[in-house]
Amino acid sequence: MRPRRPRGVLEFELPNLGRSMRRREFISLVGGTAVTFSFAAQAQQSEKIRRVGILMGSGPSLRVNVTAFLTRLDELGWKSGRNLRTDIHWWSGDAEQMRTVAADMLVEPPDVLVAFTNLALALLKPLAGNVPIVFVGVGDPVGSGFVNSLAQPGGNITGFASYDGPMGSKWLEVLKESVPQVTRVMAILHPETPVHNAFWKSIEAAAPRLAVQATPGGVHDAPEIERKISSFAVNGNAGLIVLPHALTAANRELIIELANGHHLPTIFAEEVALTAGALIFHGIDFIDNFAHVADYVDRVLRGAKPAELPVQAPIKFKLGYNLKTARGMGLDIPPIMLSRADEVIE
Repeated sequence: MRPRRPRGVLEFELPNLGRSMRRREFISLVGGTAVTFSFAAQAQQSEKIRRVGILMGSGPSLRVNVTAFLTRLDELGWKSGRNLRTDIHWWSGDAEQMRTVAADMLVEPPDVLVAFTNLALALLKPLAGNVPIVFVGVGDPVGSGFVNSLAQPGGNITGFASYDGPMGSKWLEVLKESVPQVTRVMAILHPETPVHNAFWKSIEAAAPRLAVQATPGGVHDAPEIERKISSFAVNGNAGLIVLPHALTAANRELIIELANGHHLPTIFAEEVALTAGALIFHGIDFIDNFAHVADYVDRVLRGAKPAELPVQAPIKFKLGYNLKTARGMGLDIPPIMLSRADEVIE
């Protein structure tokens, strides 16, 4: 019998995924702007279909990460339409709307939930009951109250952490080393997110050593982002650190447009920002991270308890520059920094 399709979820067949599948093929498969997708097909009666629900606290521009996750699941024997159905829900830019989406995901609880970003996990945690959750891209999961410890997470939640507090000073260092003339930096942050406060303390502590005056730029929506950046840009020698969050991801294009328009050198923690025109990217290799998430999901589907799986810290980081943006600002990135880069857009 064909599984009942949840209301409002687009259903279509996902072909067998191999390592050679290209990003543009995946994008053309799932379409452009829809918020919610479901990867399902007619089940073979001989196998039970296991369900994985994913709440992506980011826009569909990060589909390449989901591709890595699905490809790895396929390699592990979880075949869409034969023994696996995956429902993927994307960040819509509205926290309340996503709260409703999260609740809808639990009407028929899946076998495993995957949450990307602190916001997505915060929405799912109080609703999930005993449903296992594997998270990815969550900053300071202990300090944020999601798990008891990294080694022994406890409960029904485990996963792959993203950045902790000291990463804030690293972003400031990379920005200063890349654009030495910067003497004023504003951190675009969400004040109610605990790890953002940790990032800010790290930035604030490192600023005097780097001869930089640091300013917190707390924001909650697009108009506030525009006001803060435009006001900060009035004086010269300024730059921006955009802290990773669903809010800054949803407003990525706006931030880049404002930063480049005001000639503000800006560093993002998201690789997709680099191709969108940001000057600097320094952050986790999330394609690698999402592949490892599939390993944890596989273990849970085969009977492992999240409490038995330690939270993993990020291992692979990348650095990138957009030299087209640099030329537009009249900047020359020091050769030593370019030599360290994993990606340079000419």
